[in-house]
Amino acid sequence: MLEELSLELEPYRSASAQTIKPYIEIQLTNNSYPTWWESKIGGFPYLPKNFEYPQDETEENFGENLFLLAQINFSEVPPLENFPEQGILQFYISGRYSESYVFGLSIKGKTTEQKGFRVLYFKDIDEYKSNLLTDFSFLPEVSPESVEAEDVYLPINGCRRLKFFQKYAPIGINDHQYNFFSENTADEQLEDLYADTFDASGSKIGGYPNFIQRDPRTDYPEDQEKYILLLQIDTYFTNDEDSFFICWEDGGVGNFFIKKSSLKKLDFSEVVYHWDCG
Repeated sequence: MLEELSLELEPYRSASAQTIKPYIEIQLTNNSYPTWWESKIGGFPYLPKNFEYPQDETEENFGENLFLLAQINFSEVPPLENFPEQGILQFYISGRYSESYVFGLSIKGKTTEQKGFRVLYFKDIDEYKSNLLTDFSFLPEVSPESVEAEDVYLPINGCRRLKFFQKYAPIGINDHQYNFFSENTADEQLEDLYADTFDASGSKIGGYPNFIQRDPRTDYPEDQEKYILLLQIDTYFTNDEDSFFICWEDGGVGNFFIKKSSLKKLDFSEVVYHWDCG
């Protein structure tokens, strides 16, 4: 993917090529009525009838129901090393604002305690509708616009089925391991060019993340195993009649991180959730 590298970036070909990793690009379709077990952004989840619906466990919003942000059916996803080959992985977040949590994210920084969000994995999928929860009338209505204290508000409006494509890309400039250029003026121009050439934005599984502000992993203890990108859900707008959108406040991005050792074991109990905006 470095064949068309500009002359200015040519001296950095080798360094950037060594960072290339595969990832899965997520694209949204026009299908706003996926089945219970298909991959989707928003909407209602795949959930067996005997499974307790995930709830908020923060002090301010304890007992409130969470909302599905994304559902990935890995039987629909091209193979990616260490990631599941089958099963459904779900990401839930809170729709309530509080002094300590926004969209389920703790303002106190990194935590693996899934209080305002939840990650669930179902290895074996039951496609018999009669065995699934299909009545979600107990969930409150979501407000797509201004937020009042009693409103439920999410960074998504509506539902879309997903499709997936395997891609490759070198490290992005917002990743904490990125270190190609110095801080002099000339290199700042090269950095801008690199950012335009290898844009890490967009929704994806694996690969390198993007941030609006800074990589929060720089704050994690250096002696810990590195966290890798599990899922990135980026801001997205359409011109559809129903005005579907994904918007983390003023155009931000949401990320979920996991240790490689946990991912290999399909253990999603210690996922780190982060989102930021401008």
